[in-house]
Amino acid sequence: MVQTEALFRDDAYMREGAARVIGINDRGGILLDRTIFYATSGGQPGDTGRFVREDGSAIQIAATVTGETKDEIIHVPAAEQGLPEVGETLQLAIDWDRRFKLMQMHTACHLLSVICPFPITGASVNEADSRVDLDLPDASVTKEDVSARLMELVNGKHPVFTRWISEEELDANPRLVKSKNVRPPRGAGRIRLVCIGDEASVDSQPCGGTHVANTAEVGEIHIGKIEKKGRENRRFRIRFGPLPAN
Repeated sequence: MVQTEALFRDDAYMREGAARVIGINDRGGILLDRTIFYATSGGQPGDTGRFVREDGSAIQIAATVTGETKDEIIHVPAAEQGLPEVGETLQLAIDWDRRFKLMQMHTACHLLSVICPFPITGASVNEADSRVDLDLPDASVTKEDVSARLMELVNGKHPVFTRWISEEELDANPRLVKSKNVRPPRGAGRIRLVCIGDEASVDSQPCGGTHVANTAEVGEIHIGKIEKKGRENRRFRIRFGPLPAN
């Protein structure tokens, strides 16, 4: 079984690093012994960036995805890129500006789930417009009120950190799981939590994504619109910048 050490799980701020090629799959995907590239999962897109080979040539990486397991991380080169040799050492560099926007947005999605503590039915993290779908029966919720409360949490400068718990601890605390349809991957014996606030006083939920280290780093955000997607389903769209004046 191919297994890549996912450095981003412990340090989301690593922009560059070195890794050894351990395989090339039948589609030309590059497998490494370790990586700073996040692979598409949990609504967050995989990283893009570049590898620099020992001869100085560059390989542009167009996508990062998982294989048969979350630990099999496949780096997909852009079209017409050369491939490295197995055993070769590469210098890795992610597209940091893009990654940081995704980190800001992913943390903002978690903050929204604090303000609107209803079952999550879907989510998608993107650079400019992210969405969270909630089973929310209260039709009186407004984008103005939610935007103001989001900024209260952002301006609260709450620390954001990760910790691990056992699968048994998760079973004993089922409320940690906010998604209605998706459960954290099991089998490894432990679950990664993303926590917000001192002693996780603001939030704690299973998540494998990358996040900023403090809510202040999210920056100014607002709810662009709230769309009705069913009798009780609402889609919240999170965008950067101040709430536009009506």
